Amino acid sequence: MTLPISQGQRPDVSVVIPCFNEEENAEAIHAAVVAELELLNLTFDIIFIDNDSTDRTVEIVRDICTRDARTRLIVNTRNFGQMRSPTHGIYQAGGRAIIGLCADFQDPPALLPRLVERWRAGADIVLGVRQEEKTAGPVLRTFRRLSYWLARNFGDYPIVPNATGFGLYDARVVNATRHLAEPEPFFRGMLVETGYRLETIAYPRPPRAGGTSKNNFFSLLDFAMSALAGSSKRLLRLPIYIGVFGALMTVLMLVGGVTAFFLGKPIAGWFIAAVVQAELAMLFGFLGLLGDNLRIVSERTRRTPLVLERERINFPPDY
Repeated sequence: MTLPISQGQRPDVSVVIPCFNEEENAEAIHAAVVAELELLNLTFDIIFIDNDSTDRTVEIVRDICTRDARTRLIVNTRNFGQMRSPTHGIYQAGGRAIIGLCADFQDPPALLPRLVERWRAGADIVLGVRQEEKTAGPVLRTFRRLSYWLARNFGDYPIVPNATGFGLYDARVVNATRHLAEPEPFFRGMLVETGYRLETIAYPRPPRAGGTSKNNFFSLLDFAMSALAGSSKRLLRLPIYIGVFGALMTVLMLVGGVTAFFLGKPIAGWFIAAVVQAELAMLFGFLGLLGDNLRIVSERTRRTPLVLERERINFPPDY
């Protein structure tokens, strides 16, 4: 049963749907969310935040807003990336609990009642966790596991593997993350950082309903690098440990070279060259991470807003 939202009343649940070129899914995801939440005894609203789509997404959502006063729309002035725009939308939500949901149905709306049920039972954060994809290629699987290994061993707080951010967060949790004032917020990591009670729900990843994915290897790499840089300070010390290890390897190679010389055997030049090359590769990789950390420090100094809005629709004055 749907309860009406009175003037100035705070909805029980706000569903935030970030979108970019989702003209094929906008109407369907709205209908699916409404169908699930209308079965529950609560008030709700739906917030679309558009990241400067070049198709008819904004037009379609604007039309939905004229037909459903519970639906709201934020249109960004440009594409602010897949970390900043969704987080800004979450911070504009007024619900006592906020649900983050992708527009392409890879986060199943059918799980919304279970998220609300766990929240009502006392959970502060309920995250959906995708079961590992058997169809993913070996390169993508290896890269994903490596990123989780780095986050687990060098991050300042644990990361929930295969959690994409889809889930429900109590408003006090969202307010806590807001005070962290991250310029490029790795939101699902910030949720864990707050220390509030967290539960997970596992689900198989459904196929994309329509359109094409906006993520490729380089966008995922950019996301992973930003997440690591923003969630780990200990990575700054890692090059020191590698340098010490490299120095020990150099000493061992020198001892081996001297030994080989006295035994009249050739020195393994190729092996040394390979090690030097590997050390250079690691050096450049961690210099890149260091540079990303310095960039984030610079962004904090500038107090850059997450996004700039072109317009917003159906937001009451006191929202």
